[in-house]
Amino acid sequence: MKQNIYDNPIFFEQYSALRETGVTANDFVEQPALKSLIVSLEDKIVLDLGCGAGSFAKYCAENGAAEVTAVDISSNMIEKAKKENPHEKITYLCTPIEELELQHQTFDLIVSSLAIHYIADYPSLIDMIKRLLKSNGEFIFSTEHPIVTARKEEISNWVKDGEGNKLHWALDHYQNEGKREQYWYIDGVIKYHRTISTLINILIEKGLVLESVIEPTAIPGGVELRPKLINEERRPSFIVIKARKM
Repeated sequence: MKQNIYDNPIFFEQYSALRETGVTANDFVEQPALKSLIVSLEDKIVLDLGCGAGSFAKYCAENGAAEVTAVDISSNMIEKAKKENPHEKITYLCTPIEELELQHQTFDLIVSSLAIHYIADYPSLIDMIKRLLKSNGEFIFSTEHPIVTARKEEISNWVKDGEGNKLHWALDHYQNEGKREQYWYIDGVIKYHRTISTLINILIEKGLVLESVIEPTAIPGGVELRPKLINEERRPSFIVIKARKM
């Protein structure tokens, strides 16, 4: 059974409360970087993998996309998306990404925001994405940066002095890819660590053309509203990658 932490009531409540503040790393780091790689949404057929509450799907619909198919494993998230981000151009589907079946459909743009680190079989995912992309179609995704996911221990990666000041980021187990388990509002949240080279080389091996890689920092004004985002300049939380099917 695929992991579905967003239907855990404790996780869903606390995660939703965080996102609704509007002053998160998603708002000031990850989403601006992801959107910066989209040249145009005009008349595009879009697939949003791991759509959450639907804010990005609605962004696409409101910025010229012809159709948006938005997919998420969580019934809580899909229900929230339909209530908070409905649009006549959006079709919301509640299904695991790995089990997605779209017959006779292809897309100009496939986007995934912070979902791929939950997927165990990355090569099979890229096979599916290549199959669903039109010729010249784009695949843009963000994932937790491998620097963040590398360590296996359930401890803070920041090494601090006696007064609690952050001295440096501790990196270990980087080349040891695979499952990582952590506490994030609840115990047992599973993510999959992959090196940067794996993230990129699988795309190339599957026949996609790499176009851009971003390790983003906060947009102007972000640090003022969320001061701890200054740490993005010391170590990146996210990596955003764009590839194309030729």
